[in-house]
Amino acid sequence: MKIMIAYPRLEGKGSPMLTQNRQFQWMSIGSYIYPLVTASAATLLDRSGHDVIWYDGIAEGLPYSHFLETVEHERPDLVAMETKTPVVKLHWDIVRDIKQRTPDVRTLLMGDHVTALPEESMHQAPVDFVLTGGDYDFSLQDLVNALSGHGDMPRGMYYRDGDTVGNTGHFVLDGDLKSLPFIDRDLTKAHLYFEKWKKREPFRYTMAGRDCQWGKCTFCSWTTTFPSFRRRSVESLLDEIEMLVDHYGVREIFDDTGNFPAGRWLKEFCEGMIERGLNKEILFSCNMRFDFLVKNPELLPLMKRAGFRKMKSGLESANQATLDRINKNIKVEHIVEGCRMASEAGIDIQLTVMVGYPWETRSDAVRTLDLARSLMAKGHAEMLQSTVVVPYPGTPLFKEAVEKGWIRFSPVDAWERYDMTEPVLVTPDMEAEEVMKLCSDIYKSFMTPRFVLRQVMNVRSMEDLGYLLRGGKAVLGHILDFARIRA
Repeated sequence: MKIMIAYPRLEGKGSPMLTQNRQFQWMSIGSYIYPLVTASAATLLDRSGHDVIWYDGIAEGLPYSHFLETVEHERPDLVAMETKTPVVKLHWDIVRDIKQRTPDVRTLLMGDHVTALPEESMHQAPVDFVLTGGDYDFSLQDLVNALSGHGDMPRGMYYRDGDTVGNTGHFVLDGDLKSLPFIDRDLTKAHLYFEKWKKREPFRYTMAGRDCQWGKCTFCSWTTTFPSFRRRSVESLLDEIEMLVDHYGVREIFDDTGNFPAGRWLKEFCEGMIERGLNKEILFSCNMRFDFLVKNPELLPLMKRAGFRKMKSGLESANQATLDRINKNIKVEHIVEGCRMASEAGIDIQLTVMVGYPWETRSDAVRTLDLARSLMAKGHAEMLQSTVVVPYPGTPLFKEAVEKGWIRFSPVDAWERYDMTEPVLVTPDMEAEEVMKLCSDIYKSFMTPRFVLRQVMNVRSMEDLGYLLRGGKAVLGHILDFARIRA
């Protein structure tokens, strides 16, 4: 069969952060995260002998008309597209366009939104299949095999049965990650994707697990698609990194697991990086929870020796009541101590901060802003990412928001407004404009004289200078992103 895995261009308010992203946002300056699970799906299908077309019109800057022309020319048996809440209506329109021009081409939608509300898309658009759950690779392979006459449809699949919608029950995450081949980076055009804050090139992504060892934060959309955590073996990830270094000359890697495996697994990984000499070849970064840092302080010097450069960690709020309410399972003191410990070990911390909680007052939000600024000023955090709280369908936060009337508009009729260009949730004493201004102000933490001076003093090479200039451009882009407030 001929399968197209597609990310068509989306017309909106900038460049859409869609692929491999837990929170959707329109960006003034495009950033393209490598969609590792769908890339794995493409690899599995290709290895099984199917004809796979990898199409990312967003990353390649291709017009939407080019996508439709490609579908019409290639006539794939199936077009599979990943979607999220703010753009699901755009994907419904794309399905209609495909069906109008090529009625025989079957379509499939996947992602956290359709996992939460699978029947909605089946009723709103002439889509043939909705794939629920996050294992797009295993499930898509099983579906294609079933359509080819080999085996049954996977669990968690919604499909058309005449004029009715059928399904195969609730999805299960029973795929063995250790059985997966390394992703085919050529087939999936891995060179198109990059981390804005990368320091070296070539740069690539890996994924050690799916998705987070904690996996209970009430706001996280990926708890919908990955309700349980699984990880690859240490040897498998080390072998993949070695392949990326030897075959592609890769010099920097970001692992996009929701939380990089910790404990003994992390210790063995670090030791393997050192034993294989990979720590001398690449810089390595990942996502990491603060509680794992604080509970395993002896690992930080080892991580630095192993080549770790940066960790992204969730601050989310400086208010303990909020951290408890969103079930973050960390203490504010973990955040402060984790940042200090990492910086003293020589590892950079990128903080993620959220504003617009429906129970937080202005003073609560300012407290978060002040903590982020303090950590930046002390050099205990190198950068931060600021977002507006968005209650995605399928999350406990969405359920609570609907029950308590916290959503500013009709909860289900305006999915396009969940795009972070305005607050979705009502806040006690802040208007929408003030919430957005706070997000912008958090990014302005980069502009304090003390922080700027420290960054300039840390420049030791052209590599450092390039990193600093790219970072400055990205910060200005984020300030512009949050300046766009719905009238």
